[in-house]
Amino acid sequence: MRRSALGVVDSVELAHLALDIIAEKMGVNTVMLDIRPVSLLGDFFVVSSGETERQIQAIVEGIRLQVKKDLQTLPLRIEGTASSGWVLMDYGGVIVHIFSPAMRDYYQLEALWSDAPVVVKMQ
Repeated sequence: MRRSALGVVDSVELAHLALDIIAEKMGVNTVMLDIRPVSLLGDFFVVSSGETERQIQAIVEGIRLQVKKDLQTLPLRIEGTASSGWVLMDYGGVIVHIFSPAMRDYYQLEALWSDAPVVVKMQ
């Protein structure tokens, strides 16, 4: 685990850990966007979909527990629920979005952030 002198978790490490957990939980159409060139909101967006409410919840809980264990970091906040079709996990530098396919199609987050470079894309 790498932390800055101020104790801040490395955003790249946290984003890649989230990607690993999403892959383990069989999330689909996963992308990692580098939002640093286009926004001050954070460093990376990680966006993925779960096919069912249960899978969305498993992905969210998997990320929350593993990031806490490996990086001793909790999200600043979690918005939404698996039943709503969109859960946002805000880790400051990394913002994780887990969607149902219908909500992802509706919000089209990647189109909204199309100027952000794609760092990782997993089907």
